[in-house]
Amino acid sequence: MDADAISAGRQRWQARFDAARTRDADFTTLSGDPVEPVYGPRPHDTYEGFERIGWPGEFPFTRGLHPTGYRGRTWTIRQFAGFGNAEQTNRRYRMILDAGGGGLSVAFDMPTLMGRDSDDPRSLGEVGHCGVAIDSAADMETLFRGIPLGEVTTSMTISGPAIPVFCMYLVAAERQGADPAALNGTLQTDIFKEYIAQKEWLFEPGPHLRLIGDLMEYTARRIPAYKPLSVSGYHIREAGATAAQELAFTLADGFGYVELGLARGLDVNTFAPGLSFFFDAHIDFFEEIAKFRAARRIWARWMRDVYGATAERAQWLRFHTQTAGVSLTAQQPYNNVVRTAVEALAAILGGTNSLHTNALDETLALPSEQAAEIALRTQQVLMEETGVTSVADPLGGAWYVEQLTDRIETEAEKIFEQIKERGRRAVPDGKHPIGPITSGLLAGIEDGWFTGQIAEAAFRYQQALEKGEKRVVGVNCHTGSVTGDLEILRVSHEVEREQVKALAARRAARDQAAVHGALAALREAARGEAGLIEPMLEAVRAEATLGEICGLLREEWGTYSEPPGF
Repeated sequence: MDADAISAGRQRWQARFDAARTRDADFTTLSGDPVEPVYGPRPHDTYEGFERIGWPGEFPFTRGLHPTGYRGRTWTIRQFAGFGNAEQTNRRYRMILDAGGGGLSVAFDMPTLMGRDSDDPRSLGEVGHCGVAIDSAADMETLFRGIPLGEVTTSMTISGPAIPVFCMYLVAAERQGADPAALNGTLQTDIFKEYIAQKEWLFEPGPHLRLIGDLMEYTARRIPAYKPLSVSGYHIREAGATAAQELAFTLADGFGYVELGLARGLDVNTFAPGLSFFFDAHIDFFEEIAKFRAARRIWARWMRDVYGATAERAQWLRFHTQTAGVSLTAQQPYNNVVRTAVEALAAILGGTNSLHTNALDETLALPSEQAAEIALRTQQVLMEETGVTSVADPLGGAWYVEQLTDRIETEAEKIFEQIKERGRRAVPDGKHPIGPITSGLLAGIEDGWFTGQIAEAAFRYQQALEKGEKRVVGVNCHTGSVTGDLEILRVSHEVEREQVKALAARRAARDQAAVHGALAALREAARGEAGLIEPMLEAVRAEATLGEICGLLREEWGTYSEPPGF
């Protein structure tokens, strides 16, 4: 790019920066020297390919979505938490918010993630053990007691039964007196990544996509600020994918949901701003920064050039980041504090919009209160003490970072071509029911291509680890330690007994005729083509349980078994 074009870009950035609101904060170094809000080529310099880097707040958004970077608004500290019953988790949420957390993120237990009630025989021994148990709207009420849902943004990490859980969240907000139209938060809902990596689905892909389409229509019409989809690469990376695979598989899933919205007749400029993303921040510092920068650039280009998004917000890739759980070690667990801090810093330098930092003991158990506080303070130290909020994309223009960004983008584009080719083979006449990327995703799920790609990458890394080519402190090098055992959080079996007892009492006290009528209406809607959100809300208002709702849909739609792969 020539000097005149670079100068014009800086002027555009300056005008947008001057028009934006910035925080009242100290933007100087520790020594007291002022720093500029952004750095770029000097006046009269040329820079080949600078249009791919650009300025913050300008297409292709490589350097961030906003001209002010974190001077305008810092990332949201959104700690992921949930254990035991709703009352216990509510206490943890209050601790997080009182200690300076900016938003909530709900972790659900395995029965809830699989759409089963706590008294289901298949739930035995799992209630409250990897997250909070939610059986009905009454549990959701308790979960957020004293926390105004109209004012606090809430993320919920659940996909298979995401829509009935979302309905419980709406009903809890109604019972608080909040205006549902004003709610702001994120529902994961990403069923593609379940088939690819996490394996927590309920039905075949078709019914799940129907539910997601209904949710997209409902929120676009009724709750404009709410984000009904958080497309998740985190679980793909945790399963063993490389950085480029995480990026490509995740963005391809996002393209699939864009195609779903378009197939429903929705305006891309209206629904695309409701899509958000969820990435892993792993331990390779610069590779992760490059991954985040490449993600914004790819998404913006595809949204504009492939899917026709003209509104700037529809081209934005907004993302939450969680530090890498798979990088934590049971050996020498205090080392995990260092790992988490490095990973969090990579996410910040990559421009994350919100962040969860893992606790040092999460490889052993759910976080203790002390470990949760250390994880929270890790973010606060980075935010308040290090100066990383002063300059937008401070590594922009660095040779290594820019070349890494280009390389990861190129690798991702190759993977997109492979996915599209699978779609072409699956639908030779080109008449894709939803869209070409979606056809490729479904074909790759059905024939096990995605899981095979991840398994190969995980196997290569494990081989390198066992040979000592990749080194992990405390595991295959520097193994001597004076560290003793940690005090860990243990969820009592009494939690399950109490939850089952409370559920039985709730069933006995509710209006059974209202429950049966609402479930019958939901069944009728499931058999036809009507939208499912309204009848599901009515069932939830009558205190129908998650297991009853999901069980009904399983009866109507059947279940799904993954095809065997070798």
